[in-house]
Amino acid sequence: MFMPASFPKKYKIFISLFPLLCVMFTARCFGQQSATASPNRFKFKTVIIDAGHGGKDPGSHGTYSKEKNVSLSIAKKLRDAINDEMSGIKVVMTRSTDVFIELHKRTDIANDNHGNLFISIHCNSSPQRKGSSRGTLLLVYGFHRSQEQREALRENASIFIEKDYKEKYNGYGDDAAVNTIVLNAFQQKYRKQSIQFGDLVDNQFRKTNGRHSLGVKEQGVLVLAQSGMPAVLVETGFINNPSDEAYLNSTSGQNEIVRSILTALKQYRNNLEGN
Repeated sequence: MFMPASFPKKYKIFISLFPLLCVMFTARCFGQQSATASPNRFKFKTVIIDAGHGGKDPGSHGTYSKEKNVSLSIAKKLRDAINDEMSGIKVVMTRSTDVFIELHKRTDIANDNHGNLFISIHCNSSPQRKGSSRGTLLLVYGFHRSQEQREALRENASIFIEKDYKEKYNGYGDDAAVNTIVLNAFQQKYRKQSIQFGDLVDNQFRKTNGRHSLGVKEQGVLVLAQSGMPAVLVETGFINNPSDEAYLNSTSGQNEIVRSILTALKQYRNNLEGN
């Protein structure tokens, strides 16, 4: 660095040391930033597992089995697997016995527990008594019917950082621009994350288990409508297809389904937390 000879000595020393001081200052600042930012990183904490149907609602029928029983068995195995292999994750079941839970209460349970992901376990069925349709299907909530989820997001205070958001945005109605922008942003994020998780599960079903898959699709499924979080309905197979029914009721088949969902869940959490 060029310095005029007339510069005072103390300024010359400072200027010569300036690059080193910059490096030290930058390292200190970034070190403090990483140390303080780390606790604020997003943590994936709570999974809601919803066993479809139950009680007086049997769901679809196979030759010898009912959807409500298959979905509950898989849901409980998934709960146990998460508890065993994913420390720090809280699992909340919408039902753990053969009881009837109304659809809106299922999402109430999810929202009240501040879930980070809603997984609904079901069995598919075709119109025939004995069908030839087979394989898995992943459903996310249809974006063309987004108003229901928007209402859930509005009521789910956990999406707002400040508890007093209503007072802070005093003067704005439910349809005001600020609130609409916030809700739309979360809605878009949850849709994207739902599809991401659905794709991960679908990939496990197809590539790891060799299952036939109908892919990830958007539909206006009511149980996903009011979940203020990413949500995926897993159609684990066609219960009225003899081959799928045998698979869905077997211990090995249920374990494979659980393993696929669990592996996808680990990948999903790592992606969200940046690991």
